[in-house]
Amino acid sequence: MKPLEGLLVADFSRVLAGPMSTQILADFGARVIKVERPGVGDETRQWEPRLAKDSGYFFAFNRGKESLTLDLKSDEGRQIARELALKADVLLENFPVGQMAKFGLSYDDLKDANPGLVYVANTGFGQFGPSSKKVGYDTVFQAMSGFMSLTGEKGGGPVKAGLPFADLTSALWLVIAVLTGVAGRATSGKGCFVDVAMMDVQVSLLTIAAARYFAHGAAPEREGTEHPGRVPSAAFECADGEWIQISGSDQHWLPLCGLLGLDDLARDEALHKNAARVARRDEVMAQLRAAILLKTRDEMLEGLGARRVPVGPIRSIPQVLDDAHTQAREMVGSFDYPEVGQFPALRNPLLFNGFDNPSIDAPPTLGAHSKDVLTELLGYSRDQIEDLIERGIL
Repeated sequence: MKPLEGLLVADFSRVLAGPMSTQILADFGARVIKVERPGVGDETRQWEPRLAKDSGYFFAFNRGKESLTLDLKSDEGRQIARELALKADVLLENFPVGQMAKFGLSYDDLKDANPGLVYVANTGFGQFGPSSKKVGYDTVFQAMSGFMSLTGEKGGGPVKAGLPFADLTSALWLVIAVLTGVAGRATSGKGCFVDVAMMDVQVSLLTIAAARYFAHGAAPEREGTEHPGRVPSAAFECADGEWIQISGSDQHWLPLCGLLGLDDLARDEALHKNAARVARRDEVMAQLRAAILLKTRDEMLEGLGARRVPVGPIRSIPQVLDDAHTQAREMVGSFDYPEVGQFPALRNPLLFNGFDNPSIDAPPTLGAHSKDVLTELLGYSRDQIEDLIERGIL
């Protein structure tokens, strides 16, 4: 048994943040019914990277779900969606503010008939506020939240994260919203509405940067791979052109100096404390960089590893996926998909003792579960379903 078995989720989300969150819920055993447009589906089914007529992008965020196609512009489609919502424990949507109300599927439309419903609305800027009607995507949120102002080399321009950071982190908070609502319902017997704004998520993650501003009144600057409050904590190039990341504290300073032969730095007792190293950052970092450039990456990794100094190689994506530890932890698995065959996939990172572990299940083909959902869950007859198909509602 998986921990969320028995939980029914009506998924009205598309693209990344919403679908990633509902995929996580499906991994944990929830039954997730993804509502998609007939003939088109979630727009990411057409996005790169493509595999013949299918999309690796869609595969990454929609595994383990059922696909129900509905034309929400039709009365019948909206009625079926309402029937699904009234049976659901959770409804998650990421339409623009007010769109679900136009479908007759807002929380206010449903809460009296389904008082236990946990309704999670994911938008860019929230249900209210001067920006609530604005349209935004991941990089817009990275820019507007201040995240890009922190990312990039010292003295250089702003840089986005290498992955859609705002989408990915918002997805995790959507899962938190669902699980918190379900836990609260178990205590109170009532559902709730949760307003999750992607912009709010990004602002909440400013944490240390915001604390520095609150404490000193100055905006943090870009530091590249260096830590603003700790030295050494940065990426260093080695003699063979490979790179490592060192993240050291006071107890690591003398072992690091010993490996690199930096006796003058080691003898300077002031530098035994981080505050002095931060104050003399340019001097210290210049000597560290020069000394590390004389050693290969393997020499640095072996030497620092033996001295218990936190260090890691900066690796490419193929190197990470092929790594022995990644393989031992079985982080890379696969699923079988029609006309594609076995396709690699990353597993959910949680491992349970007491519940069955998340499995890597296939994403649904478009509309693959429409008939089953309507007959088994909503009680429609075969004739009714065929009529809906003929009229393009399914």
